[in-house]
Amino acid sequence: MGGLGLTFDGLDVASLAFLLPSASAEWHLSSAQTGLLGSSTLMGYLVGALLAGIVGDRVGRRRVMMWALTLYCTATLLAAFAPNWEFFFAARVLAGVGTGSESVIIPSFLSEFAPGRLRGRFVGGLAGFFSFGYVMAALLGRFVVPASADGWRIVQVICTLPVLMLLWWRRSVPESPRFLVAVGREDEARRVVDELEAQAVSALGRELPPVPPSAPAPVPPRTPPPTVLQGLAALWRGGLARRTAPLWLLWLVNTFAFYGFFTFVPTLLAEGGLTITKSFSYSIVIYLAQIPGYYVAALLNDVMDRKWTIGVCLGGGAVSAALLSSSGISAQVMVYGAMLSFFMNGVYASIYAYTPEVYPTVIRAQGVGAASAFGRVGGIAAPLIIGSAYPTLGFTGVFVMTAAALLVGALAILAFGVSTKGRTLEDIALPSAAPPGPAPDTAAHFTPADAPRSP
Repeated sequence: MGGLGLTFDGLDVASLAFLLPSASAEWHLSSAQTGLLGSSTLMGYLVGALLAGIVGDRVGRRRVMMWALTLYCTATLLAAFAPNWEFFFAARVLAGVGTGSESVIIPSFLSEFAPGRLRGRFVGGLAGFFSFGYVMAALLGRFVVPASADGWRIVQVICTLPVLMLLWWRRSVPESPRFLVAVGREDEARRVVDELEAQAVSALGRELPPVPPSAPAPVPPRTPPPTVLQGLAALWRGGLARRTAPLWLLWLVNTFAFYGFFTFVPTLLAEGGLTITKSFSYSIVIYLAQIPGYYVAALLNDVMDRKWTIGVCLGGGAVSAALLSSSGISAQVMVYGAMLSFFMNGVYASIYAYTPEVYPTVIRAQGVGAASAFGRVGGIAAPLIIGSAYPTLGFTGVFVMTAAALLVGALAILAFGVSTKGRTLEDIALPSAAPPGPAPDTAAHFTPADAPRSP
């Protein structure tokens, strides 16, 4: 269910590139106006990522998922009937708020259900659904947009279809028991777990094994959820600062490389001498390489540990970008571009699994949202930086710059990243380097005056 939500998030972000030429021609837009429209979704994405983290830690993961999907579908439908470019811009920003919210809250939500030994595979596989959206966008751009003068509007109507998922989600999506416990709603958490156990018994046809006895952890007095400023401050206190700094850098460099590459590769190919048809054909192959990139990394997450999978993928991306810089405009571009696509999306499969793990429950969504939002700054800046640098640096210089950014990210995560393989969320939540093993969820007892700590 979460994967379908991310599929349409990816479709929404990627489809804008195929809508812009038609929208620009219909309204006779300048380059500056077209560029502003091109950044609209990412602007909303940044706001949505921040809001989802803040609200999700206060009202729950499930409610944010529902409202984010509703906002995205409503705004996209409005954009389909936009009478002018200003209205279209506003609708696209609102749609970006919805997709940005979903992209943060869905991985946070699933990470709180998946067991430690499989969590990297589960959440990494979930992130892989983004790639299906990108491929769908390429197909709609190829076959629907050119079919009629209103093809670009029809694509947006198609993008509103996930509103039907609300009927499914309302009946089937439970709230996260970890969130419910963290805010003192233990009875609701118990009901959710009882229902999950009943479903497991029904599916297995036998009773579940008994839970091994363990000494109860001391329970400190409950405190109110942290305010927005307290939550953000907690990300930079004590042991969490050492996690937040390399994580934010990682989001920044990979998002910069990703959006810089996928925004400009068709243009760079065309300006290098390829026909538009050949440029689009190369681009489709490069887009398709996203899918194995996500799922290979998802499998490696629980084998190599998330930080090492991220480091390897960033290193592979840096090598691919360096090869691209010296390839010239030929079939090598397609091969090396596909390699770069493979490795960058492998990073996303790991980073979406890794980011929710390194923060305690009470600020998990806010931690993911803040990191993702900071990364979107790189996405917004990439077209501006690469667009202005291309006349001076050329094809070679652009990809040398991309390789350098990815290499910096690799060194940061390998040097300062936290090992999360096979560990429970409760254990990882301890800012100190505790050995793997049972530990209380410190996030359930957050003290606003301090960073999250053990009872």
